[in-house]
Amino acid sequence: QVQLVESGGGLVQAGGSLRLSCAASGRTFSSYAMAWFRQAPGKEREFVAAITWSGGNTYYADSVKGRFTISRDNAKNTVYLQMNSLKPEDTAVYYCAADTAVWVLTNGRADYWGQGTQVTVSS
Repeated sequence: QVQLVESGGGLVQAGGSLRLSCAASGRTFSSYAMAWFRQAPGKEREFVAAITWSGGNTYYADSVKGRFTISRDNAKNTVYLQMNSLKPEDTAVYYCAADTAVWVLTNGRADYWGQGTQVTVSS
């Protein structure tokens, strides 16, 4: 069992920045690849970014490449999503997810999910 809790969402102006955090507990955090997904109203859940358990490899959706950065601090059992140059189309509920295989995450699935945090970008 792994518990994931997101934080850091909020309201931000277009062009601004926001950093999301996901705190993990219940099982060894460093053994899991991690990812961020998002879901906007009326749309399906969308893959955003993923990172391997060691932090050596990262993956991004084309829509966020160059603007978002995923990172992790295994000593703190935390994964982050730094979001820069935010656009109104980034508005969504952002979910943290974990799986033992990063390819599972990049294909839209996960063994564990957080509750989500709302990000709203105004123009």
